[in-house]
Amino acid sequence: MSTTTSHPTKESTDCDFVIARTFDAPRDLVFKAWTEPERMKHWWGPKGFTSPACKLDLRPGGMMHYCMRSPDGREMWGKFAYREVVLPERLVYINSFSDAEGGLTRHPMSPTWPLELLTTATFEEHSGKTTLTIRWGLLPSATEPERKTFNEGHSSMQQGWTGTLDQLTAYLEKATQENWDLVLTREFEVSRELVFETWTDAALVAQWWGPHGFTNPVCEWAAQPGGAIRIDMRSPEGTVYPMTGVFQEIVEPERLSFTSVALDGEGQPLFEILNTVTLTGQGGRTTQTLRARVGKATAAGAPHLEGMEEGWSQSLERLNALLEKSR
Repeated sequence: MSTTTSHPTKESTDCDFVIARTFDAPRDLVFKAWTEPERMKHWWGPKGFTSPACKLDLRPGGMMHYCMRSPDGREMWGKFAYREVVLPERLVYINSFSDAEGGLTRHPMSPTWPLELLTTATFEEHSGKTTLTIRWGLLPSATEPERKTFNEGHSSMQQGWTGTLDQLTAYLEKATQENWDLVLTREFEVSRELVFETWTDAALVAQWWGPHGFTNPVCEWAAQPGGAIRIDMRSPEGTVYPMTGVFQEIVEPERLSFTSVALDGEGQPLFEILNTVTLTGQGGRTTQTLRARVGKATAAGAPHLEGMEEGWSQSLERLNALLEKSR
């Protein structure tokens, strides 16, 4: 489940309009959503609008030319003239209304709206989330009527951008869901706080981690951002499967994410997985969603990944059994 926040800044002395939103999605995906036509047409435009046409040439000197269609069927064209492209960090472009041929036109409902606006979009990633900041500014060529309209129009800009970012949020939630290699959902008849505890207390984790019949003679589980993980799983036959990792995020009692790196017998990485657990509770029941995304993997690690779903399923069965004892 994606969590987003939106927060406009106060108008600055140069009259720039700034809005930012944090998406529960990696920066590469957010940047692609802004720079790939097949993605943009799923969300670009105010709430309720669709984008039936979008052509994009992503390079300094290139252009994006798009059409927005309102709920009543009215079409409006616009374009970006790119000045700066820094993948996947920053876009700078001149934004304007357009016609179907790519010419420069006025706002169809506001003749004194600035003919062109300087737009800067920055993408900053932290712990798997991405903060997008959009800045709109006037060009030196703006006329006094254009400046007045722009300065007085920040509330309508806020409304329009909020609707657009809402649509981007919905698209990213769907795209992020599809981007996971494994998604498992379980229902537990206990409180969310108790489930969270079984995920963050090393002594409890050692009791349920791993497939049926496995034990964990080593279970170091520092449940805090940046905290280290070390687990040695021992199979019923005595084979030890070591794993390391690092916690990325802890939000009690709602969410935790961590990396897990499986090691071979010589301590070399076989594969790395980003695991995210979200917990929602209601009426003493908890819905848990586990998402696992495979990152780096070696040829030797590939066969182990084939059993990822079964391994996690058995671990969650052991987790449920432990929780049942706590009721």
